[in-house]
Amino acid sequence: EELMAKARKTAREKLESHQDRKVEHTPKGRMLIPRPLDVDALIGEVREGNLVSVSQIRERLARDCEVDYTCPLTTGIFIRIAAEAAEEDLSNGIQRITPYWRVIKADGSLNEKLPGGVEAQAIHLKQEGHTIDLGQGKKPPRVKDFEGSLQRL
Repeated sequence: EELMAKARKTAREKLESHQDRKVEHTPKGRMLIPRPLDVDALIGEVREGNLVSVSQIRERLARDCEVDYTCPLTTGIFIRIAAEAAEEDLSNGIQRITPYWRVIKADGSLNEKLPGGVEAQAIHLKQEGHTIDLGQGKKPPRVKDFEGSLQRL
């Protein structure tokens, strides 16, 4: 008998996987493990020309679920899955995709884990009117004066 090779899930399948939000009790308090679609939905609220930080996404999810904080690890993974699903959608001819490039780190720096890395994110952000400071040495590029562009979630 031939074993069927397990097909890799698409990013869209990962994004839409039926999983529930979980709340874990940790020494730091009650921690939310969100669903990928919750993260994707918040990114989808960010309007053109605006930005949102990963910490804003985590704070909003925690507030909505009345917990102390949101898991940083799963939030980061789900941001990447949302971005990959958006790129899949684009390659399938879908025009309106989740604007994942508008998600920056708390210090305004770009995210090397997004599709195309910081270079692709910088191109998207420049097209939306942002100025990018190129990183020095090991520092990643960051959005200049990003604080004024942060959208409240």
